[in-house]
Amino acid sequence: MTTPILIQESPVADLAAHTAHPAGFAHQFEDMDQQHAAGNLGMWVFLITEIMFFGGLFAGYIIYRALYLPAFERGSRLLNVNLGATNTVVLIASSLTMALAIHAAQAGKSKGTIIFYLVLTMILGATFLGVKFIFEWRRDYLEALVPGINFVVRPEEWGPMASHVQMFFCFYFFMTGLHALHMIVGIGILTVLIIMAARGRFSDEYYFPLEVSGLYWHFVDIVWIFLFPLLYLIGGTYAMKGGR
Repeated sequence: MTTPILIQESPVADLAAHTAHPAGFAHQFEDMDQQHAAGNLGMWVFLITEIMFFGGLFAGYIIYRALYLPAFERGSRLLNVNLGATNTVVLIASSLTMALAIHAAQAGKSKGTIIFYLVLTMILGATFLGVKFIFEWRRDYLEALVPGINFVVRPEEWGPMASHVQMFFCFYFFMTGLHALHMIVGIGILTVLIIMAARGRFSDEYYFPLEVSGLYWHFVDIVWIFLFPLLYLIGGTYAMKGGR
């Protein structure tokens, strides 16, 4: 009668089983699908809190615009709509390049291709901030349109609505400033992604950081898509309805 031989798995075999997962796999998850689902859920929860935050700002702006529409229309006419439209085109282009970076990783393309699209996205984001800070906000400051820093009330031009024009610019700088802060954070995230891509961290099996970062970037772009007509275009809309 032969004695059965018990075969124990060696520590080397256990290590091989753990390293069978693709790069980027976190040990607390059962597989990459679970990790991907958990990460997506976390990002969407974060974005929902951001939507509620911006939603409160939008609601406050809309209420006061309804109460003081002529003043808000007058303030909107003082903005440079061409610069706002230029930045809108820049951000739409950056959403495209971010999507192309994610697609490049999903398709298993070279890290150079991924880095190219990420760098292009960063350049477009920096262009947006440059237009906003160097050209637009500098112009607003020189024309004394910055509440609390350099704002001159002009009753001879604005009439009895002068103080409410200042209210419009309070909303304008707070909302666009908060959006610019999110853009700065996004550029920081892109910097980290470029370093990861340069180290070969992304592949057709692991591109999750790109995907969730893309959600954040697209969200910031969508916020601007709402800000642009609300802030820059109400002057023209009001004039078309017979306002002066």
